[in-house]
Amino acid sequence: MTSKVSAKALAAIRKMQQNELTESVIYEKIARFAKGEENKKTLQRLSQEEKSHYEIWKRYSGVEMKPQKGKVFWYTLMARLLGFTFAVKLMERGEENAQEEYELLAQEVAESAAIREQEEEHEQALLGMLDEERLQYVGSMVLGLNDALVELTGSLAGFAFALQNTRLIALSGLIVGISATFSMASSEFLAARSEGRTDALKSCSYTGIAYLLTVVALIAPYLLFPTGQYIAALICMLAVVVLIIAGFTYYTSVAQDQPFRHRFLEMALISVGVAVLSFIVGILAKKFLGVDL
Repeated sequence: MTSKVSAKALAAIRKMQQNELTESVIYEKIARFAKGEENKKTLQRLSQEEKSHYEIWKRYSGVEMKPQKGKVFWYTLMARLLGFTFAVKLMERGEENAQEEYELLAQEVAESAAIREQEEEHEQALLGMLDEERLQYVGSMVLGLNDALVELTGSLAGFAFALQNTRLIALSGLIVGISATFSMASSEFLAARSEGRTDALKSCSYTGIAYLLTVVALIAPYLLFPTGQYIAALICMLAVVVLIIAGFTYYTSVAQDQPFRHRFLEMALISVGVAVLSFIVGILAKKFLGVDL
C-alpha cells in the first residue's frame, strides 16, 4: 500500500507506526508491576489500542518494526521510580507534537482521523481512570516540601551570616530540621485523625518523609563547602531550592495535569524571598546583639 501515499506521508506513517508499537510495549510492561487490578486492566487496554494503531499504519508502510528498546527501558524505569501515572502521562504528552503529522495524513489516509480522535479523547479518558496511591498523598507531600523549603531556607540563610561557619550552620539546620520534621508529621497526623480519616499514619508519613528529604538536600551544601565559604554554600543551597521546586512542580504538573509556570514561580519567589529576608535578619542580629563567633 506504500504506492497510495506520498513519500512525505509515508515518512510520517513510519514514524507514528514506530511510536505506537513502542508505547504499546511500554504500557504492557508497566501493567505487569502496576498496583491495583483496575490500573492493570486500563494499562493493558491502552497497550492493545496502541498495538491496533500500529497494525493500521503497517498496512500502509508494509514494514514490520521492533519497539525502541531505549525508550521502553527509560519509561519503564521512570514508572518504577516516579510512578506509572507520571510515566504514561509524560509519554502521552509527546503525542501532542504529532499534530502536523495528523494534518498531513488526514489528506491521504482516511483512518488517521479516527486514530487521532481516539488518541485525543479515548486515551485521555482512560488515563484519567488511573488511580495511584502516591498521587492521593500529593497534598501531604506538598505540605512537607513547602514548609521545609520556607522554614529551613529562611533559617539556614539567617544562620549563614550570624554564624559564618558552614559546619555550625549545618549543625543548627540539622537540629531545627529534624525537630520540625517530627512537629510537621505529628501535626499532619492529628489533623487527619480529627477529620476522621483512617489513613492518618500514611498521610503523616508522606509529609514527614518529604520534609526530611528536603532538610537533607538543603543542608548538604554546608557540609560540602569549607567552613569559611558560607556565602558560596548559601548560593548553592538557593540553587538546590530552585531545582527542588522545579522538579516537584514539574512532577505534579504532569501527573495531575496542572499548570507548571505559575506554581513554580510562586513557590520559588516565596522561598527565595524568605531566604533574603532571613539573611538580613541574621546580619542585623549579629550587629545589634554584638555576637562574634
